[in-house]
Amino acid sequence: MSEAIIAKKAEIVKGISEQFHAATSAVVVNYRGLTVEQVTELRKELREAGVKMEVIKNTYLRRAADLNGYEDLDEVFTGPTAIAFSDDDAVAPARIMAKYADKFDALAIKGGIIEGKVATLDQILELSKLPDRDGMLSMLLSVLQAPVRNVAYAVKAVADSKNEEPAA
Repeated sequence: MSEAIIAKKAEIVKGISEQFHAATSAVVVNYRGLTVEQVTELRKELREAGVKMEVIKNTYLRRAADLNGYEDLDEVFTGPTAIAFSDDDAVAPARIMAKYADKFDALAIKGGIIEGKVATLDQILELSKLPDRDGMLSMLLSVLQAPVRNVAYAVKAVADSKNEEPAA
């Protein structure tokens, strides 16, 4: 093999390695059997969530994963493989891929990484059940407002009881 080809392949692996390094999560899937329309629909939803999905040769993925200390992922890089990277929302790739795996039998989640650690299929499915970032922020806001709301109700009840006329 010529040195130019080797250098080009090394550059590709380096780019994938940088994606692994920057990602808060990545989900590896087998997409064999999906129609063009199904893949287009999946990619559209992933793109809207800020997730980048790529089909990459397994040898490149193995080398890039090994460079980032994800040797345990090597076993999932077999057959037709697509990988979804997210730099911001750790839940989005898992949630969307799990949704489409339920919707289309041809899509199968193989594994991935979450916050710098290799994740099993079960861990990815657990993560997929969490709400998105906006949902979590809404839940947090609700929890933070509850004590203030309860104090307001108590103050209102005391004020209402003082305003009542005593029965004569």
